Amino acid sequence: MQDWAPVFISFLLFILLSPGLLFQMPAKSRFIAFGNFQTSVASILVHTIIFFALDAVFLVAIGVHIEFGN
Repeated sequence: MQDWAPVFISFLLFILLSPGLLFQMPAKSRFIAFGNFQTSVASILVHTIIFFALDAVFLVAIGVHIEFGN
């Protein structure tokens, strides 16, 4: 059996943490903006740090495992 947790968790976090989709931090005129579908270099860097931090928490610290098959 293979552990599918890294694939599913990373995919889900990548989609949800895309800058501007659900929120953008930092936004152009405020600290946080919701659903504006815009991005900037600063928000890409912030969302990248958040992505790797959450990915490490779920996969290393908590140790989530998802197994399919026999």
